[in-house]
Amino acid sequence: MKIAIIPARGGSKRIPRKNIKLFHGKPLIAYSIEAALKSKCFDRVIVSTDDNEIAEVAKKYGAEIPFMRPKHVSDDFATTMDVIKHSINELSLTDDCQLCCLYATAPFVQVHDLVEASNMLSSINIDYVFSATEFSFPIQRAIKIDESGFCDMFHTEHENTRSQDLEKAYHDAGQFYFGKVSAYQQNKPFFHSSKSKPFLLPTYRVQDIDTLEDWKRAELLFEVLMQESNV
Repeated sequence: MKIAIIPARGGSKRIPRKNIKLFHGKPLIAYSIEAALKSKCFDRVIVSTDDNEIAEVAKKYGAEIPFMRPKHVSDDFATTMDVIKHSINELSLTDDCQLCCLYATAPFVQVHDLVEASNMLSSINIDYVFSATEFSFPIQRAIKIDESGFCDMFHTEHENTRSQDLEKAYHDAGQFYFGKVSAYQQNKPFFHSSKSKPFLLPTYRVQDIDTLEDWKRAELLFEVLMQESNV
């Protein structure tokens, strides 16, 4: 069995009601639900929430709400892994099942990416496949700013190193995490494991949405991508 779990708690503070706030005319969570359903990768598409309004919106767009998430996995300290393991227990999933954690804040997620990532997990002996993208600037040349407003480099040895001579670096794209239930149950790590594979996305289709500035940037980027797709 293959399950999609979309975590969506109601207590977003930096962007109130973020998961159901309208994004280009639809609740933000709708994009993740619709992509999961259209991919036909999953036997069930489930939203894990503690919020009745989010639950109603999720059902409207085709997701299941077989349980409500309790307070101890809905506060500011609950991790994604806590939510996943709670879902596994509520659904009585066995170790041979596959579960995809698909974030509710991923309006750029693409159906074909979900299909390819799901196939990747099924075809080779690995625990996870997660979305990732390349840093747009060499991390070896990053700077830090002290309390007085002055700066220094994290890696001063690379002050004059050419960008093309530096090793490429990648980061979590914050869209989806396909994994075997057995790996989730054993708390196996996503990002430092010989059995975890990144599914690379282009940087122009990746945007965290944690602040109002992020939200505005995501709206502008989405508009550009929609205009290009209609050319």
